[in-house]
This record gives sequence, C-alpha cells and structure tokens, in this order.
Amino acid sequence: MKIIRLAIAACLVCNFLGCDETKKEATKEPNEIISKVKFEKQEVPVFHKSHEPKKENAPFSDVVQVGNTFYLSGQIGMDHTTRELVAGGIKAETAQALENIKAVLAQHSLEMKDVIKATVILDTIEDFSVFNEIYTQYFPQKPARTTFAAEALAKGATIEIEVVAVSGRQ
Repeated sequence: MKIIRLAIAACLVCNFLGCDETKKEATKEPNEIISKVKFEKQEVPVFHKSHEPKKENAPFSDVVQVGNTFYLSGQIGMDHTTRELVAGGIKAETAQALENIKAVLAQHSLEMKDVIKATVILDTIEDFSVFNEIYTQYFPQKPARTTFAAEALAKGATIEIEVVAVSGRQ
C-alpha cells in the first residue's frame, strides 16, 4: 500500500510540474506501477567462493546471496580437515553437518539464529528421532523445515542439511 501511495504521489507531483513521462505513468493501473517498482529493485545473485581451500574447484557455491538472503548448499557430516565422514553414525554426522553450516554462516557474519529454513535429507527415515535430538540443540528458534529420506547420499553420508538464512543487515 505504501508503494502505491508513493507512486501516486510521484505521479501527482510530476503531473503538476508538467513531466510528460510521469503523465503516462499516472494513467497506468497501480499493479503495473508496483510491478515496475519491484522489477527495478531486484537484487543480483552473488555466488560466493568456498572458505574451504579444498572446495575451490567444486562445481557449486557454498553460498549464493540475493540481497540479505543466503542460500547455503547442503552439508554432510564431513570433517573438512580430513575430507572424511566423522565416525559415530547419525548422531555424529548430524552434529558435524550442523557445525559445518555454522562455519559457513560465520564466513558471512551470520549465526544459526539467522536460519529461517532447513531441508534435511536422511539416508533412512528410521534415523529421524535420533537426528532430531541433535538438530533441536542447534535451532531453538525452530526454522521452517522439510525432512525426507533418500536412497543414497554423497560420500555414503547418513544425513545432508541445507539452510536458508537472512541477515538483519542490508
């Protein structure tokens, strides 16, 4: 509603001053004006390089940023210093995947509390309650979440987690 009022006010001022281009805008429907304003404010995606040197040549970005929204690629329970899955099954891999997410967020001055959406892929749905015990320790704010099981995950992992975070800064 505020955008409509601003657009109408701008049109009226330019109409009064004799602005030909704005006279054309004043005859448009409010939705056409809103669409134009939204289009002009669209953000360009920024594809961030990984902070992990061994992932420099990966065929994906760890983070893609659009405005103040950060889309993180999925993380598995891999220890990035050894490039191996941590031992200990679903509990250990869940904790490691979440620590990996925390590290990626920190590279962009974000924290786990900034996460608004998570997608969790389990190797087997039977691990759901065990995974959930660890997950809830990291996300007390309860971001929106989708959880499902897949037949197999990269590197033989038992879990993969991807998140979307929003920065309070512009």
